[in-house]
Amino acid sequence: MADDAQFYRARAEQERANAQAARLDNVRERCDRAATTWEAMAVRAEQTQVRRAAREAATAEARVATLQD
Repeated sequence: MADDAQFYRARAEQERANAQAARLDNVRERCDRAATTWEAMAVRAEQTQVRRAAREAATAEARVATLQD
């Protein structure tokens, strides 16, 4: 999952570069919107990874507790 967030951040950076290079306002705005969206996807991917790890840890703890009973 960390690769997903890194990929999304790389795409956001590319869109920022595209925005800076754009001559037309509408293209610059589109690239800025795309960069914002890619960045939001990176944040969501990281949040998902954290929640998944917490859920997996809780599940593992529950299994250990069940085996000890």
